[in-house]
Amino acid sequence: MNRHSDTKVIVGISGGVDSSVAANLLLKKGFKVEGLHMTNWDEDDDYCSAADDYQVARQVCKDLKIPLHRINFSQEYRIKVFNKFLEEISLGLTPNPDVNCNRYIKFGDFLHYASRLGADKIATGHFARIVNSGGTYKLLKGIDPNKDQTYFLHAIKPDVLSKVLFPVGELNKADVRKIANDRSLPNHARRDSTGICFIGERPFRQFLEKYISGNEGDIETQEGKVIGKHHGLMFYTLGQRQGLEIGGLKEHGSEPWYVSHKDIKRNVLRVAQSRDHPSLWNKSMKTEPIHWLSENKLGNFECTVKTRYRQKDCACEVSVSKKGQTLVEFSEAVWAVTPGQYAVFYSGDECLGGAKILST
Repeated sequence: MNRHSDTKVIVGISGGVDSSVAANLLLKKGFKVEGLHMTNWDEDDDYCSAADDYQVARQVCKDLKIPLHRINFSQEYRIKVFNKFLEEISLGLTPNPDVNCNRYIKFGDFLHYASRLGADKIATGHFARIVNSGGTYKLLKGIDPNKDQTYFLHAIKPDVLSKVLFPVGELNKADVRKIANDRSLPNHARRDSTGICFIGERPFRQFLEKYISGNEGDIETQEGKVIGKHHGLMFYTLGQRQGLEIGGLKEHGSEPWYVSHKDIKRNVLRVAQSRDHPSLWNKSMKTEPIHWLSENKLGNFECTVKTRYRQKDCACEVSVSKKGQTLVEFSEAVWAVTPGQYAVFYSGDECLGGAKILST
């Protein structure tokens, strides 16, 4: 008898190829597999793909011959993720809603609902790995460095790791596509979703203006010269190049402009010319108290850190006070460290945890 045949796994079937291949891999290993499709955003407009996603999920589960459950978490998502997103962006921060979506929805509400359906474990199509090291579960980077998603998973509760499977974490994305194609899954050629789920393909400012109003102000150079107008500080992020509407200032030369600072008190957007401008590079940062997936650390220790998704790991020294206040000093300058985003810490492939960036 297959050793997995008594283990019921409910897979989050999004409609994308990764979760579909995850379900297929679990079936091949002999698990008892069922699908669960979550609707987390259900605004009825031209940019919301929720209806199409569900139809694709149905086709996949029919092809795999597994049951498909459906649950609407849009109310929970709005309260736990979206409202927090609006609150932080109104303060001039650059939030990352995918982190809270994973913490509260996909590995919170979804896990609880799946347990009510009798699941022993849940699975998703995330590119990450989990290992059991002497009874301690650790979150490791996915094999494919270009698809590793531990950055977005760092905030889930540590005790959740023992209940989760990441079947595609041991694969490269090309292998996932090949499996889907060889298996003739209905979505084998479906394009990957990109960006924040509730914004979709629409312009960022166009979406935000439905919920919050921007307060126009000046765009200044590092020397304080006004060279344009911004539409509201919440519509911009540090390191941003596109959409500044100041590219035609020939008297300043041909180098592109980047957002280097948001002066909230004066409602001024400060910009720097050239990606190499010193104001865009940081040697240190302060963060909120670290959410640990492994043992809590105090005092000073060395590790590596990412301050944004797909960034190269940077060696750093972390100083944690008894109150949890955290100072991170980089071994080499890091580009456009952005308050509101997350610093995620690693020891080799192990994700240790992370924290929201407060300042540089």
